[in-house]
Amino acid sequence: MIGFVFMLTRNDRTVQDAAEHLETALACGIRHIGFKDIGLPVPQLQRLRDRIREAGGVCYLEVVSEDRASEVASARAARRIGVDVLLGGTNADSVLPELTGSGIRYMPFPGRISGLPSVLHGPAGDILASAARLAALDGVHGLDLLAWRFAGDVPALIRAVCAVTPKPVIVAGSVDGPDRIAELAGCGAAGFTVGTAALDGVFPARAPGLAGQLASIRQASDIAFPAG
Repeated sequence: MIGFVFMLTRNDRTVQDAAEHLETALACGIRHIGFKDIGLPVPQLQRLRDRIREAGGVCYLEVVSEDRASEVASARAARRIGVDVLLGGTNADSVLPELTGSGIRYMPFPGRISGLPSVLHGPAGDILASAARLAALDGVHGLDLLAWRFAGDVPALIRAVCAVTPKPVIVAGSVDGPDRIAELAGCGAAGFTVGTAALDGVFPARAPGLAGQLASIRQASDIAFPAG
């Protein structure tokens, strides 16, 4: 079980004040924390990684690429940064050789992805076929599903993707309320990411600011994933 992964991102870019937000997250007890491979230079991302590791956390990098070459470059950046988990991307056949021997866990996107913010294109059958193929590859440790970036029956899609593999499925993108957290958990997902919604103050919270948002999300996550 993975539960809540806080992304130091807004609109699929790592934010400039990520280091400040990271300290807030760590003070709130968040230990699964990630960022994107665009928005900040690699040395700054390495410093974020160091701080996450220092706090005993797990560091995630999510790929934002629309072509094979830039996705391979992102995998190489993940090795240089030294993250624990690489999320996203669709060109697993090209990325996996770059990760060999690194110890990085890899969870690519099933389906066809385009745009920024990323959109997941159907039909659902194609997404499921992609999910099954990717999950069967050696070196793929799970899937990163852009469920609410899909214009269709989202709960049905989550359930179906989770059913094609015993490997964990994380739901990313537009998770913007406690109801969605409960829904994705009920459909079998192992966890979820939130970035923009927390930084923009979308979640109902008892306290202002990012700390209040993270407390609200963590409470919803603890209810949905009691063992997470």
